[in-house]
Amino acid sequence: MAKRDYYEVLGVDKKASEEEIKKAYRKIAIKYHPDRNPGDKQAEDKFKEAAEAYDVLHDAQKRQRYDQFGFNGPEGMGGFEGFGAGGGFTMDDIFSMFGDVFGGHGGFGGFGGFGGRGEYRKPAKHRGSDLRLKVNLTLQEVATGVTKKFKVKKDVTCQHCHGSGAEKDSAGETCPTCHGSGVEVRTQQSIFGMMQTQTVCHTCGGEGMVIKNKCNQCGGSGVVKGEEVVEISIPAGVAEGMVVNVPNKGNAGRRNGMTGNIQVFITEEKNDTFIRDGQDLIYNLLLDFPTAAIGGNVEIPTIDGSKVKIKIDPGTQPGKTLRLRGKGLPAVQGYGNVTGDEVVNISVYVPKTLSREEKETLENLQQSDNFKGDISTKKSIFEKFRNYFS
Repeated sequence: MAKRDYYEVLGVDKKASEEEIKKAYRKIAIKYHPDRNPGDKQAEDKFKEAAEAYDVLHDAQKRQRYDQFGFNGPEGMGGFEGFGAGGGFTMDDIFSMFGDVFGGHGGFGGFGGFGGRGEYRKPAKHRGSDLRLKVNLTLQEVATGVTKKFKVKKDVTCQHCHGSGAEKDSAGETCPTCHGSGVEVRTQQSIFGMMQTQTVCHTCGGEGMVIKNKCNQCGGSGVVKGEEVVEISIPAGVAEGMVVNVPNKGNAGRRNGMTGNIQVFITEEKNDTFIRDGQDLIYNLLLDFPTAAIGGNVEIPTIDGSKVKIKIDPGTQPGKTLRLRGKGLPAVQGYGNVTGDEVVNISVYVPKTLSREEKETLENLQQSDNFKGDISTKKSIFEKFRNYFS
């Protein structure tokens, strides 16, 4: 089953305060606690789902990370600690959060248990669905971050009724079944005594209101088909497979409900100069034989478009690597190391054809012991190539 938006799970707005999040979680935890719903797998799943949502949203750092990237954290498909990454989050871990939420030490004492009068519940608001986009980035855009504009077709608020779903000069009426609460309450006897359970009102669908004179433009939904130009900021350092979450830019919710998000899936264009390896960039440098033999200075490109000079030592062997610190890619929003490196892999060019003079020169050099190499040199070169391809 696909994950539900954490704000939707707790029934709070994306701008909800920490106290509002805590209060919302407390109500859900009471309703679906396993002791109150013995043997009810569905209630247990809802209990765990609410705990997962609270674990992320009550933590400022996790919440910021979720608002930006959704369920896929900045490491790509890794998810969040504990819940999302298979981190072994147990029921005991969930109960351990109650000390913060309920003011106790893992139980429900101090606020009257499960019996007694049910609490008033705000009418439900419909949340608009999320939209998915794919953006293909160049390596230079990954290095610096970029803002992209998209023309998005989506559900927008009906301007005729301003999202209410009712015709002008008319308004919704309080639901006669739930009297505006959005829920129907039932009382039944249990091993805990008299218990009250709440279900979504069948008449109004949890909205608390019914509309008799529906808007002739949107048919009472409060939304119509439209389009919008959306600016999306892609942070530097993102990678193929990551998802950037853009809050409140998705489909509008019915009857002024919450707006969904846009999930932007990242893909990368192949680069002709560099090979990406995490935050590092690999550059293959092909030296001519004289430079490898006698040394010198060569210029190589960097991802920011500039060139830097590097020193080639005399006798540089194929397979040697040089590392330019801090010339790679930044970590996405500061996670991990600050910036990667540019790794220069050196190989030596051997011409396929030679002039007569070049051939004579090389034949003379061939007789020199200095150009034959010894066993240790041959082994060293072999080891480097074996490590390179392993």
